[in-house]
Amino acid sequence: MVMAAASFMPLASAQSAQSQTPAYRDGSHDFDFNIGTWHTHIKTLQHPLTGDKTWVELNGTVTVRKIWDGKASIEEIEANGADQHLKGLTLYFYNPQSHQWTQTFVDSSDGVIEPSAIGEFKDGRGELINQQPYNGRTILVRNAWSDIQPNSHHFEISFSDDNGKTWEPNFVADLTRAQ
Repeated sequence: MVMAAASFMPLASAQSAQSQTPAYRDGSHDFDFNIGTWHTHIKTLQHPLTGDKTWVELNGTVTVRKIWDGKASIEEIEANGADQHLKGLTLYFYNPQSHQWTQTFVDSSDGVIEPSAIGEFKDGRGELINQQPYNGRTILVRNAWSDIQPNSHHFEISFSDDNGKTWEPNFVADLTRAQ
């Protein structure tokens, strides 16, 4: 019997290769914390990636509900500040094959659907990333959820124009559950 060298793998090597295979977890309930109605305090950086540190503050409401038997959710945002009004819609979809989430946002002021961000939750923090055009170039955009508690959480959008080496927060929201 002739065995091809490429198909032979010692038992120890096979076990080692199996232990290096990432263990996927069911993340389909990662966004369950977000379901409900929230009061939000938002800060937006007026001129991201310019060095300007002028922030605008808004207060509003975020309402999130499950759709498609919990395989997705829809989020409606409405917030007001001194000179700014934000009204937006976010869709979240779970992909059971990749064990990742997709987030797609549209702002009512222009009706433009932003490129979808894709990612997952790990160690109590969710990060979804995409690429978007910004001021004539393509940048990375990171959406992150942290400090997740039953009645509060933190959400932040950050930009990177150096391929993720550094990140500048430009949308920061603290949310508390409406009682």
